[in-house]
Amino acid sequence: MSRKNLTVAGLVTAAFTIGLLTFALRPATNGTTRDAAKVAVQNPAPTSALHSPPNPSQEKTLKKTSLSQDVEATDHLNRVDVSRHLTKLLSETDGMSSIHDKSVYAKRLQQDHGFISMLMWIDFRTQKTETFKSSFPKGTEQENKQLLKYLNTAKTAIHGHQSYESPTFTIGKEKYYFIAQRNKQKNVGIIALINQKVLGRVADHQLKNLRLIPYPKEGKYHVESVHTDNLKDITVKTGHDNENASHFYENEIVVRFKGNAPTQGQLQTITADIHCKQPRKLGYAYIFRSEKMTYYQLKSYFTNKWHPEYTEPHYMYLTNDTLTKNAEGTVTPNDMLFSTYQWNLPAIETELGWNLSKGSKEVVVAVVDTGVQINHPDLQGKLLTGYNAITNGSTPEDDVGHGTHVSGIIGALVNNGEGVAGISWYNKILPVKALDNSGAGTTYSVAEGIIWAADNGAKVINLSLGNYADSQFLHDAIKYAYDRDIVLVSAAGNDNTERPGYPAAYPEVIAVAATNASGEKASFSNYGDYIDVAAPGESIASTYPDSQYAALSGTSMASPHVAALAGLVRSLNPNLTNKEVMDLMTKNAVDLGTSGHDKYFGWGQVDIYKTLQAASGNQVPLQLFPQHVRQQMNQLKQRTNNTP
Repeated sequence: MSRKNLTVAGLVTAAFTIGLLTFALRPATNGTTRDAAKVAVQNPAPTSALHSPPNPSQEKTLKKTSLSQDVEATDHLNRVDVSRHLTKLLSETDGMSSIHDKSVYAKRLQQDHGFISMLMWIDFRTQKTETFKSSFPKGTEQENKQLLKYLNTAKTAIHGHQSYESPTFTIGKEKYYFIAQRNKQKNVGIIALINQKVLGRVADHQLKNLRLIPYPKEGKYHVESVHTDNLKDITVKTGHDNENASHFYENEIVVRFKGNAPTQGQLQTITADIHCKQPRKLGYAYIFRSEKMTYYQLKSYFTNKWHPEYTEPHYMYLTNDTLTKNAEGTVTPNDMLFSTYQWNLPAIETELGWNLSKGSKEVVVAVVDTGVQINHPDLQGKLLTGYNAITNGSTPEDDVGHGTHVSGIIGALVNNGEGVAGISWYNKILPVKALDNSGAGTTYSVAEGIIWAADNGAKVINLSLGNYADSQFLHDAIKYAYDRDIVLVSAAGNDNTERPGYPAAYPEVIAVAATNASGEKASFSNYGDYIDVAAPGESIASTYPDSQYAALSGTSMASPHVAALAGLVRSLNPNLTNKEVMDLMTKNAVDLGTSGHDKYFGWGQVDIYKTLQAASGNQVPLQLFPQHVRQQMNQLKQRTNNTP
């Protein structure tokens, strides 16, 4: 036997012996380090990801591809979800003879799922047909003929004991399809007309979210667009122009005075001088809105007369989207869309991580965003009473879809047979609406949302939003939360630019870039030296308004993966400080791209299992011990093979 083979044999024997001793002597709750090179070897970053970014034309093409993928994936999610609902409907109404009982059930289903435009019940025993909400959408003569053609095809299929799904067809501006099923006994069938307005919503949302169009519209919001570096006026004509633009209200200014706050008399003087109503105050700063003066005139007035600590525009912030165990010891939930569509959770070792922590209801994750669908069936019991910074006193109901999608990535119910699985089983979500029905919000609303979440129990705050303006006002709110031991996580942005985005670039915040299913940098993802980690962000399936599911792409989708991980870490080890949690997530990321920290992936793609392992004190749970020994042996073999 050669010296090299003797060495291998000795190491393997030693590993096996140590493994047996460790098995016999280890505490009940254990953990260790995995082979961190595994994902890097399986999913190496392509050299193209490290080259110079594409030009605007190429970037637009790549983003359009992402948008098309999201719409196509959402179509598949919608069809699978609807099919499951109809199967459940047929099962639960089996044996119902009363038309009233069926009607009540059908109406409840349609109320909870507004995309069901029509339900047709066919009882093959009595040859009776009952239709609920039977009015068809009105289109052109040609469109109506096409609708009736697909309806008749559905009837023919179901009479022939076959299920059926029509292609998507258009009536007016809406997209529809027919779906038909029979129950197990084959004596009852159902045909449903499904409105796929979700496809249009996803497309419209991603046009803005991926910055394929100028956003926001300046005229609608009385907004100025300025170059981030020098605040000189620019016009945003294309989505690509957004990477150099910051947006702010043209007649408002944020002011932080030196020393003590101004007296009531001084405020009255100011309001008279600049023709404004009572200013808004949040934290240390005031926002003044003048009826006659522009931002630049206001800046000159405050600088010359009041000599404040700082003045700055009132910036706008935009969305940054784009139970069984198998042989490997991973937890595979029964959520309907998990295995087929949620590539993102296995990519960051979520299932293995669930053996170490599934979260805790005591650790609250706040989502400062567009709100959330309060009654979404896949979020029931996970949502706390939140806050609406846009319309004070109102519930934080989502009128965009972005916040509902982000919330589902973090905490959609797991193992309930419904829809998708969130990363956390038990962490509560605190929804804070700081972005309006266009998906945009102001420095004030975002800062207010952060401070409110910090004052109302949040241990982690997710910020899937951003701007390229370095706002001291917003930074004050970030530091307010950070000083209260809160982990802050933010999306880097979707302009494929190296320009730092905020709040992601603040040192108190974990900045998250996006990867795709191959472990490459997502084409739209921002990058730069401020990036801390990366996470999946391309075609991510999650909850969506109207009790639906959608696939969206963006760093907005990457950020909640990291926020959810922070929630799991704090649940597993509540004694860790926010800085310790942040350090654990960066130090235990799987290195992608060039070795060590780089501007595309930061320290690498987050690894839930490895991070939780480190948070728990490197102990191996019983159910993972065989894999642990196997990994140790593989590591020893690799080291030996690399020995000359």
